[in-house]
Amino acid sequence: MTLPEGNPEINAPRAVAPEEVVFTGPADQPIVSPVFDEVTRQRTKEIIARYPQSRSALLPLLHLVQSVEGHVSQDGIRYCADALELTTAEVSAVATFYTMYKRTPCGEHLVSVCTNTLCAALGGDAIYERISEKLGVGHEETAGEPGTPGSITIEKAECLAACDFAPMLQVNYEFFDNQTVESAEALVDALQRGEKPAPTRGAPLTDFRTVELELAGIFPDLANSVTGPSAAPETLRGVELAAERGWTAPAQPDEMPAFPALPEKKS
Repeated sequence: MTLPEGNPEINAPRAVAPEEVVFTGPADQPIVSPVFDEVTRQRTKEIIARYPQSRSALLPLLHLVQSVEGHVSQDGIRYCADALELTTAEVSAVATFYTMYKRTPCGEHLVSVCTNTLCAALGGDAIYERISEKLGVGHEETAGEPGTPGSITIEKAECLAACDFAPMLQVNYEFFDNQTVESAEALVDALQRGEKPAPTRGAPLTDFRTVELELAGIFPDLANSVTGPSAAPETLRGVELAAERGWTAPAQPDEMPAFPALPEKKS
């Protein structure tokens, strides 16, 4: 069978997307929530201006929305869609794909317990179970009124890229390494009392909404945001051993070797 020249697939019937559902409500009800004030709108313009294509600003804008609302609401989705000239369907597809965008209001603090293989085997599952039982809530649920002091949202998290510190957890995406059931419970107690214990690595602990603002690229206190240790002996051990023993990686060749010849096509 001989296939036609060109791209025959372009002649296939195109799927027609359903029309976007347009928000309709009372005439006096704004489409975009008034919670997005002038400061937020100015920050939105600042973020969009950083990108050659405005739609590239969607990820940081969703973080900006979370810094205001504590989650990504339908109003937040419409706000981003309007700012970037996208459909609400396009924004919703992104907001529901990435787990860092929360669809229900979060507490003052987000506690993410790693339950991937290594952390789970070393006690991560037990840590999550104890915290969940203590707070009386499950995955992506909040103990206390969302956003109020001492309120905590917990979640099971897939690998948080700190296997050398297992079992570990994060609070507002800051690392608390080498945890035990007892130390994790004490950490949650401190958060509920309004304390902000120092992370093992990373910036001083703040709260979920402040961190979301920073993830959007807005730093109210940049100098403070970059303080704190960023490495630990466990991470640097391999480098230290290599230096002690004179180990080095092979040098990059001046010229890359030629690719092997492609096999002949069979007729």
